[in-house]
Amino acid sequence: MDNGLLLKNEETAFRLRRLYRSYGYRPYKMSKFEEYDLYVRNKSFLISENILTFTDLDGKLMALKPDVTLSILKNGRGGPGLQKVYYNENVYRPSATDRSYREIPQTGLECIGRLDGVAEGEVLMLAAKSLALISGEYLLDVSHQGIVTGLLEEQPLDEQARRQALAAMGAKNVPALRQLAAGGALPRETAESLCRLALLYDRPAPALKELRPLVKNERMRTALRELEQLCALMEQRGLSENLRLDFSIANDMNYYSGVIFRGFVPGLAAGVLAGGRYDHLLHRMGREGGAIGFAVYLDQLERFAAAPPGEVDVLVLYDDSVSAGRVAAEADALVAAGNTVRVERAAPPDLGFGRLLDLREGGGQG
Repeated sequence: MDNGLLLKNEETAFRLRRLYRSYGYRPYKMSKFEEYDLYVRNKSFLISENILTFTDLDGKLMALKPDVTLSILKNGRGGPGLQKVYYNENVYRPSATDRSYREIPQTGLECIGRLDGVAEGEVLMLAAKSLALISGEYLLDVSHQGIVTGLLEEQPLDEQARRQALAAMGAKNVPALRQLAAGGALPRETAESLCRLALLYDRPAPALKELRPLVKNERMRTALRELEQLCALMEQRGLSENLRLDFSIANDMNYYSGVIFRGFVPGLAAGVLAGGRYDHLLHRMGREGGAIGFAVYLDQLERFAAAPPGEVDVLVLYDDSVSAGRVAAEADALVAAGNTVRVERAAPPDLGFGRLLDLREGGGQG
């Protein structure tokens, strides 16, 4: 990784941490190692079952952490109030492209305890603002496990048909869903509803309108109400423009139990953010309540077609007609408001900037 990209990653991680602190989340720091037993008992919740292990000096089998959430749940507290933490950690997982392990930097947060619409809305809002720090052209795709799960529960299905239906949903593979119905593995009406869900991808208002006629039971109605509340909160906060409903991502029933979301920026099909509500894992760890969180995969920024490393939020231009005191005051005010600022007499040809403040005689804002 070149120095410019390294600085970009570090700057993004710093801004994310500052964002989470501003909403009362506390830093969580963990060791590079955990007892291997923690991951063995919860392998079904891990992205990969392949874990790097070693024997400690006292003979105990240890693992380089493949996941942060498990450690937070294991070492967290119960009791009144919510546990709100953020982290900046490296995890160790097999590469998706070759037979090797990778050290993957992650920044994320977890909110654990007695969750309600306010807490869920805050986490979804922070996910959107996290993506906005990376690119203003982000998309945040949102789903709810209760929609697809409720639909599949309308008719008894064997486990194989259930897995096949979820895999087809995840791939938006409408022909595969109809083939399952033709072969008798899936009721035809259920298959057609799943096809409509798989192809549904739109802004909140039209997507919810199309979703409502597909709701069949109380589980789906509860999920619909939660989605409506979350979308309303995002609209209130001015964050609905980059929001999309996408029920093809409801494909991990072992882990997620409610709202699920994925974040994307231009040029990265794999996405840079993933999260959702995961009560099942919390209860498996012997704790009550609910849990929701997300992770930002900072390693993806290596492939992100970002602006040049010299990019700043505001370029300030001045000349001899402007006093040094005014230049300093304008720059300091912009930095205090959270901007990165470059002060120059003339715009450098290789500098990227979001906004121009021209203090020169006859100049203006751009």
